[in-house]
Amino acid sequence: MSDQTLESSHFKKEKIWTKDFALICAANFFIFLGFQMTLPTIPLFVQELGGSDQMIGIITGIFTFSALLFRPYAGHALESKGRQFVYMIGLSIFVLSVGSFAFIASIAFLLLMRMVQGIGWGFSTTATGTIATDLIPPKRRGEGMGYFGLSGNIALAFGPALGLTLVGHITFTQLFLICSALGLVALFLSSQIKYKKIEKVTHPTTTVKFDIFEKSAIQPSLLLFFITVTFGGIASFLPLYTAREGIDGIEIYFLIFALFLMASRTFAGRLYDLRGHIFVFLPGTLLILSAMLLLVWLPNSIILFVAAALYGLGFGSVQPALQAWSVDKAPAHRKGMANATFFSFFDLGVGVGALTFGQIAFVFGYSYIYLTSAASVFLSMVLYIILLIRGRQKIR
Repeated sequence: MSDQTLESSHFKKEKIWTKDFALICAANFFIFLGFQMTLPTIPLFVQELGGSDQMIGIITGIFTFSALLFRPYAGHALESKGRQFVYMIGLSIFVLSVGSFAFIASIAFLLLMRMVQGIGWGFSTTATGTIATDLIPPKRRGEGMGYFGLSGNIALAFGPALGLTLVGHITFTQLFLICSALGLVALFLSSQIKYKKIEKVTHPTTTVKFDIFEKSAIQPSLLLFFITVTFGGIASFLPLYTAREGIDGIEIYFLIFALFLMASRTFAGRLYDLRGHIFVFLPGTLLILSAMLLLVWLPNSIILFVAAALYGLGFGSVQPALQAWSVDKAPAHRKGMANATFFSFFDLGVGVGALTFGQIAFVFGYSYIYLTSAASVFLSMVLYIILLIRGRQKIR
């Protein structure tokens, strides 16, 4: 048997789909489903409470900045307290906070509980990415993270549309209680996982200190920031934009976006493993840029759906590749912090986008949100090319 055959055989024996990996994917699906159902409905809830576009941006932004603030603590706790402790705490906080939305009657209290929700989200999503990383064979990390991302993408395929549909038939109180119950399902599933034990670092040159990021993950995370700025505009303002323009099909938009997002997961992660990020990042960001420009134009529902498909393919290709890149370069005892860094920049992009776009919508109108988003994506492409030219990141 040749060396190439042996290597191929060894690669195939490294299973991705184990029982524990299936459990973390299922738990991730349910918590993301509960979250995605609130994503397009929170702005409508704010409007019902008498809030403006500016307040919608603030309430969206405060959630992401709260998650951002606590991710470094989650990253360190993953290495000191263990994966299960951080994940279960995060899920519990998320469940309680979303459940509290059912009884909120003022914007001030909603703002407070969105901050609490952000803490739970920051802990749980930092943990779940690290848990998945633990369970995936290193040589198949890009492919495995793509599959893991599918669990959130399937939730995205149904969550926003389901949430928007339900608010037409049930009260916000009932909606938020349903979302909280979905979190309880994730909590139960997570209790069945066999988690990786904490590896104590005993190297004499290693010093224990509290920091807020993993240096090796900064480059891909910074690129992610400029891309997830677009997500703040999509999640918070696209339903309001299409309603203002009299364009139907926003539920279908989210469904198409998620379906194409899932389609990209079937090949983008594998492509990253085989050829590196250069074969994924620029094509993916070009698709996202095209989607943003179509939303600036947005003459009818057909263009809305085309934008959804392009955005899904692009975002679904770029996000798992950047996450795998972030984790690959981190030392073994810093995988948790690498994930924390990655998601911190994710949150920062969404938060900056939501806060900025609230002001842009108020002053200029909704279409300028997506023109600004296109500029942000273009900036990420320029930055990536500069990094390649300067040779700061080797092409794998």
